[in-house]
Amino acid sequence: MPSKSPKLNSLIDKAVFDYNLIQGGDRILIGASGGKDSTALIQYFVNRSKRPDCNFEYKALNILPDFAPEFPLKIKELFTQWNVPFESIKIDVTGRVKKGQKMSCYWCSTQRRTELLNYAIKNGYNKIALGHHMDDILETFLMNMLNKGEMSTMIPSLKYDNYPVTIIRPLCYIAQERIIEHAQDQGYMGFVCTCNYQENSERKLAAKKLYELTGGDLQTKERLFSALKNVNLKYLP
Repeated sequence: MPSKSPKLNSLIDKAVFDYNLIQGGDRILIGASGGKDSTALIQYFVNRSKRPDCNFEYKALNILPDFAPEFPLKIKELFTQWNVPFESIKIDVTGRVKKGQKMSCYWCSTQRRTELLNYAIKNGYNKIALGHHMDDILETFLMNMLNKGEMSTMIPSLKYDNYPVTIIRPLCYIAQERIIEHAQDQGYMGFVCTCNYQENSERKLAAKKLYELTGGDLQTKERLFSALKNVNLKYLP
């Protein structure tokens, strides 16, 4: 049985309640990268599934690109201890790059998301849970404003228009610092993406800008996230 982190669990519980992310009868596919974020998310599902009032199914799925290292053995062992239904599927991401197109983090993530969606539809999962946390959401917000000229970001619950699947992000209230602290306490910190293409990622630049904006202060980031839900249209052009 995985040990619990009351603060982390309570914040995820609040997000689940506020956005109605988990409902009775749900079949939820969880994207498992082997990193701290998705592992913390899966650990939450393990703990939540033990509650007497929970009536849902879940499975962890790893989509492994051709250039990525194997899924971390230690995380596999944790999943076995936690009795997590788990599967890893290899895909040829570089082989899908079209002529004139460059390989990038965005392309890779798009391909992995497509595989998750296809698997969910084929196997009757109505929701896909992703490990995006508060920092990811704020970084996306900055990227869209500065690069696209629009105010938008990843949202906690996104129902596809053309597919019978909803994307959920139960870690939306969790800042990266909280996940790092939790992962260190649980002993699975240190498993990160080792892809050769991540150095040019726009997200790294956005993370740097977020740090410059907030000074890395947890409460400042949480207030910035709250501002996304507290839009005063009267004072916008």
